[in-house]
Amino acid sequence: MPNEETAPMLHASGLTKRYGRRTALSEVDLSVPAGRVVGLVGPNGAGKSTLLHLACGLLEPTSGSLRILGSRPAASAAHLARVGFVAQDTPVYPSFSVADHLRLGSRLNPSWDQELAERRIAQVGLNPDQKAGRLSGGQRAQLALTIAAAKRPELLIFDEPAAALDPLARQGFLVNLMEFVTELGAGAVLSSHLLGDIERVCDHLVVLSDARIQVAGEVRDLLARHYRLDAPPGGLDPLPAGVEVVRMEQGSALVRADAPPRVPGRVEPVTLEELVLAYMSRADAPAAAVGTGTAGGRR
Repeated sequence: MPNEETAPMLHASGLTKRYGRRTALSEVDLSVPAGRVVGLVGPNGAGKSTLLHLACGLLEPTSGSLRILGSRPAASAAHLARVGFVAQDTPVYPSFSVADHLRLGSRLNPSWDQELAERRIAQVGLNPDQKAGRLSGGQRAQLALTIAAAKRPELLIFDEPAAALDPLARQGFLVNLMEFVTELGAGAVLSSHLLGDIERVCDHLVVLSDARIQVAGEVRDLLARHYRLDAPPGGLDPLPAGVEVVRMEQGSALVRADAPPRVPGRVEPVTLEELVLAYMSRADAPAAAVGTGTAGGRR
């Protein structure tokens, strides 16, 4: 893995993208250290695909800046070769055989690793002579993953690549994804609605909702700084200073704090699913519904 002194894997400052009157991303500030496996989660329309397409150089920002591996996305052919991308529909050429795809990859990518590509194709049981149009969804995903990894990139980007796969095919895809990350010493960004997948493979989390970053950081650190508070009526109002309310329900709150808050009732750790859903709900809630230091609103 790249060391901590290298450039961030992804660094955004004031990143904004609009499609006409619709804002897909608004003033996004985000920095992800090198070598992380990032889970990018959020509801449909949150801006996840837009962010990934910006990172690959397929879109240009309306304003703000974005740096991938220290440079503007797709700044040159050499930089483009450092990033592997698997789109949501895992696109392949239906009339091309599996072997044709590998030959095309070798012609287009100067750092192409034919041995890696052939070894991985054999491991997942793909017939080199079979047309891609006759492959199952899981097989197409494995072919697209192999092509992206055989470039030997420093960063792999996946836009919901396993969303349409059955559980067995999805499990195989995730196993191979992590094997590639380990073998290449690469970082990765995985966009997914499936929180179980994120929990299995990701060490860094980004929650994107309402076109903005709601929370981001190391999964372990985020879980260690969030708590679920269950208390009798009135037990959560007011809360101790320095406690940020993320989500409030009747007699219960999910909060962020540097240490377990001293309140009446129970203070429990949260799951990754609880944390993600709380921040997504907060993005949809009125501003007065959340706050810091009080259960009722902003101090």
